[in-house]
Amino acid sequence: MKLLSEGTLYVARFNDDGSLEWAPLVHGEGPLTAENGFESQADILIDTRLAADLLEATPMDRPEDVQPRGDGTAYVLLTNNTRRTAEQVDAANPRAESSFGHIIEIKEADGDHAAESGTWDMLVKCGDPTLAEVGAEWNPETSEHGWFSSPDNCAIDADGRLWISTDQGSGWGKTGKSDGLYSLETEGALRGHSKLFFRCPVGGELCGPYFTDDKETLFLAVQHPGTDGTVNYAGFERDSTFEDPATRWPDFDEAMPPRPSLVVVTKKDGGPIAV
Repeated sequence: MKLLSEGTLYVARFNDDGSLEWAPLVHGEGPLTAENGFESQADILIDTRLAADLLEATPMDRPEDVQPRGDGTAYVLLTNNTRRTAEQVDAANPRAESSFGHIIEIKEADGDHAAESGTWDMLVKCGDPTLAEVGAEWNPETSEHGWFSSPDNCAIDADGRLWISTDQGSGWGKTGKSDGLYSLETEGALRGHSKLFFRCPVGGELCGPYFTDDKETLFLAVQHPGTDGTVNYAGFERDSTFEDPATRWPDFDEAMPPRPSLVVVTKKDGGPIAV
């Protein structure tokens, strides 16, 4: 609770013209009053979404991670939102019933992360770019193995690239791909170009990518392997159980069940990763 004891909590408005506003959630200001059910600042911190609605904040497609880059730039990973209707679509959340998610880039005014205004831009719309009905948008250099769905967590490397882990849940059957880690260019002619780096075992979710300061070690966490959507796994096509799992990763031992694990990635000859 220390994080909420000092300072001011803000909520974002992603305007259709690409501008961004941060509105303060302060008791007694604007509609955030007792007349609207907020007796104190504590009520606002408890029912923050209701308070945000009164300030006309932008409802987003399930934001899972917000990663600042340190120069006034931040990336918002929006996993998906199959409940958004066609009437609820807006510029920052442009697809109804979105199963695939998207990533937004924020540029704060004057490069200051404490600014109350800025701009935003769509970095990528996720999903299969070969299917027109999906409405995906990638750099054209992205290969059939490079596109992904349901961005979840991310890290930023020394070159400004995003490293994105995905969480499709049981919905991975819609893409035919298990979750994984992807590198995504954010600058220049290759902006929006994604490449696959690591593939999860079936039914698992990847999270928490983290680079050491020297960029020579990358940590990845694999959650619940053999769990999600195993009925879609070709050749298995049934629910995974403890006695009958879809995979026995990482031990591949008939005496062991699948286990969540921390993966450590280094180069065989040492040095920074992905240089």
